[in-house]
Amino acid sequence: MFIDFIDREKEIARLQKILQHKDARLIVVYGRRRCGKTTLLRHVLPKDAVYFAADLREPPLQIAALAKQIDTLIPGFSKPIYPDWESILNNLNLAIRKQITLCIDEFPYLVKNSPELPSIIQKIVDEKGRFSHHLILCGSSQQMMYGLVLNSTSPLYGRCDEILRIRPMEILHMKEYLQIQAEEAVKEFGVWGGVPRYWEIRKHSKNFEEAVKSHVLDQHGILHEEPERLFSDEMRTSIQAFSVLSLIGAGCHRISEIAGRLGKPATQLSRLFGFLTDLGYIRREMPFGESLRSSKKSLYKIDDPFLNFYFTFLVPNKSRLEFGLIDQVWNDIAGQYDKYLSGVWEDICRRAIPFMVFEGKRFNPAARWWGNGLDGNPMEVDILAESNDKSALLLGEIKWQKKISVVELQRKLERMSTNLPFGRNRKIVTAMFIKKPVNHAAGETTHIMSLEQVIRAVAS
Repeated sequence: MFIDFIDREKEIARLQKILQHKDARLIVVYGRRRCGKTTLLRHVLPKDAVYFAADLREPPLQIAALAKQIDTLIPGFSKPIYPDWESILNNLNLAIRKQITLCIDEFPYLVKNSPELPSIIQKIVDEKGRFSHHLILCGSSQQMMYGLVLNSTSPLYGRCDEILRIRPMEILHMKEYLQIQAEEAVKEFGVWGGVPRYWEIRKHSKNFEEAVKSHVLDQHGILHEEPERLFSDEMRTSIQAFSVLSLIGAGCHRISEIAGRLGKPATQLSRLFGFLTDLGYIRREMPFGESLRSSKKSLYKIDDPFLNFYFTFLVPNKSRLEFGLIDQVWNDIAGQYDKYLSGVWEDICRRAIPFMVFEGKRFNPAARWWGNGLDGNPMEVDILAESNDKSALLLGEIKWQKKISVVELQRKLERMSTNLPFGRNRKIVTAMFIKKPVNHAAGETTHIMSLEQVIRAVAS
């Protein structure tokens, strides 16, 4: 089974459809490192396509390398010496006798050394009406790719026929790839998240413990310095980004607290927080019903499971790991991991809500809620979501423990439903999310959702 195509049917279909056009198309594919962009492209590219993987060499060397790749399709193309990007792209247009596809992978590498390249492509598109070939631009620097094609000031803005963002996959696809049970899938997802390359690394290890120790905790492991590589792809302020995620991993969730620890005004961090949120590395969490403009109750959490694990467990233990105390650190992690997984399970449950049906109704994305109940006492709710027709609220409790009393949990939900400050005149639908399925009668009127049901819902 190809790991990258467990959940790439939609992406494959879109790319294949646009590549069937007789007229040339400009296509952009982007997404974070290791999500399978390159393998996806190689899967859909026709046999006569030219695939070029850019790197950080000087422009003359890159131009010569591209010419050599084109030579495999158009013999003699690499004989001339092309002085710049405009000359090689123009000559390619003239030399083509049939429709082909040119795919430039890691396009941001070229732009770093040749910032004029987007304007050259714009010029060819605008002056000649179209390329005489399909052109695919692909890159892992999400920030730069976004700026190149989606920023209104970019030369390529409005000129792309397809813009495809390749996102991490869902837990169900990891479960199927590793061929594991639902509970084990949550345990594995807590480290590897939805990144296919991480799953591949994990699969080559004997077991979960060995994989984490060998590839993440060991200073020679392939993923030991992964965040540094991710941040270096995306932003010049990688040190500040690393610092922010380290603080969030250590339990600082308010921007004012993070700014204070860094000795900077909170306003100075707003742009960085925006970047990290857009990239999917962190998320802004607010109580259900709060306005996006509300900042007093906002909390910031690490949204990527691998980064969450890394900054929660690895960064605080860097010194010990540099001394090779891997087993010692692992034992500490193992003692805290179940508590950590409860948060992972909560995130999975909230993501599943829009894909589930309760009492014939679908619900909007779910959120936590914390505040004072009608009785004036502090109150926290794991899941609150409003139905699409606004007539009902879904009130849910999430439990990761193996042993729970369904009856007691239902009573708790009933008490909370009568204490919600905004539950009046709306039907309250209650649900509990637990590890294993139980007899529905045990929950009486409360919906009981198991691990398997939630995991399958997220991927629907």
